[in-house]
Amino acid sequence: MWSEERIIDYLRRNLKEKRFIHSIGVRDTAIKLAQCYDADINKAALAGLVHDAGKYMSGEDIIDILNINNIEVDFVTSKNPDIMHGIASAYIAENIMGICDNDVLDAVRYHTTGRENMTLLEKVIYLADYIEPSRNYKGVEKLRELSYKDLDTALVKAFDNTINYVIKNGWLLHLMTVKARNYLLSEINERSIRI
Repeated sequence: MWSEERIIDYLRRNLKEKRFIHSIGVRDTAIKLAQCYDADINKAALAGLVHDAGKYMSGEDIIDILNINNIEVDFVTSKNPDIMHGIASAYIAENIMGICDNDVLDAVRYHTTGRENMTLLEKVIYLADYIEPSRNYKGVEKLRELSYKDLDTALVKAFDNTINYVIKNGWLLHLMTVKARNYLLSEINERSIRI
């Protein structure tokens, strides 16, 4: 596996400056969230750092990676391959950078769509991507605060924001995001009933 220094050099050369700064911010935020929720700090740092390694791949290249890995190219993905840049990033992490940790690779894979029954590390990376310091949108400060108090509720709020933003812009909404939100909301509701 590449050293952190070599990964940073790769990202600096392959990402636009704003995206590179974002990636460093996601790494740092992932570390803080991992500390808060007792997740693996090293895995969080690594996943946060490489989560956008494939951000600027062409749609054709992303579709090729999906096909190589026998991942179904559904209707939404065929119309907007960039939504799967997490899978492209995981591919780069594994096949170029030599990262073999499946927890890290899955956190990178699902940081754009989420998925049902997300692991703690997947939740940390999804939220770190959403709230890192260079993010600036209405409500981000409240979501940052919530992220350190209640990870699952913050994640549902992030899904809600994403879904509303996609609908507002008339874009196609990926079903994995809807399923991730519904699964997590159901889990939260079941926990509150048991209490």
